Amino acid sequence: MKRNLNGFLFLLCFLGACTNNEQSSSSKAESDIDAAREFIRSALDGKFDEARTFLLPDSSNIHYMDVAERNFGKADEVTKEGYRGSSINIRNVNLVNDSVTIVIYSNSFMNNDDTLRIMKKNGQWLVDLKYLYEHDMDTMNINNNKRDTLK
Repeated sequence: MKRNLNGFLFLLCFLGACTNNEQSSSSKAESDIDAAREFIRSALDGKFDEARTFLLPDSSNIHYMDVAERNFGKADEVTKEGYRGSSINIRNVNLVNDSVTIVIYSNSFMNNDDTLRIMKKNGQWLVDLKYLYEHDMDTMNINNNKRDTLK
């Protein structure tokens, strides 16, 4: 469970710096990628109430957000600043269908790939956070960026 929570915080770091901070997070995201960036930026900045506006509201997602918020609150100031200052590296965007997108990303603070599912529900793009913890990681490594270090 602790590994999953660290993975979520890592996820937050990766997507954090690619959003426009001047945008109002209370407005609806214009696209799946906008929803992902707004969600992650808000969480990386410690603005969990704003992040929740982009969260698919179900008990699992709410639980994961509560845990992430508590963990962020317990983090030291250097770690928090690392999350706030990180930039997002989107590795792959997989359009599953017209209402589901999978984003594989990393960030400059933690530099580990992770996944996020964005779903369109009632005309609004929302983050299904539980996907981060419940999907099969091997199925999303479409572009397994392995490098031969001997070359």
